[in-house]
Amino acid sequence: MNRKSVVAALTAVVVFSVLAMAAFAQEDIKQSPSCKYCGMDRQKFDFSRMLIEYEDGTSTGVCSLHCAAVELAMNIDKTPTVIKVGDFGTKALIDAEKAFWVVGGTKAGVMTKRGKWAFEKKDDAEAFIKTNGGAPASFDDVIKSAYTDMYEDTKMIRDKRKMMKQSHGMEHKH
Repeated sequence: MNRKSVVAALTAVVVFSVLAMAAFAQEDIKQSPSCKYCGMDRQKFDFSRMLIEYEDGTSTGVCSLHCAAVELAMNIDKTPTVIKVGDFGTKALIDAEKAFWVVGGTKAGVMTKRGKWAFEKKDDAEAFIKTNGGAPASFDDVIKSAYTDMYEDTKMIRDKRKMMKQSHGMEHKH
């Protein structure tokens, strides 16, 4: 094989591999396109989505850590084997327990006032903190803060939905 053929073959392999990984990474969204609890589009929130796989072989896809906390509380008798989260930057699913988490900062959270973001690489988390503020955290820290924030977040969501209903009702009055 000449050099051009080798380069072309390697390029094709790389392109195919990247496309295959992207298709596999989004498979969870095909299986659970919307959040079981709030109905949000998991594709739109692929940077915060979570996938919980249980010992009994079932799994649940949700939009955020907030809804993952609801899922875990509602299924206390099911044992999670893997909890995955979308990397904030790459959107790839990563192990939530091994992720570098950031809590707080100026970036608005998903289903929460206090944002909670996951990163596969520590450097990415540190860069996020430098730009947006927040503090580094472990998975235990963020799941505890999700439960701590649950009341205020639920109240905020109810208020937002009430305002949306009222504004939609006003649009239809003639």
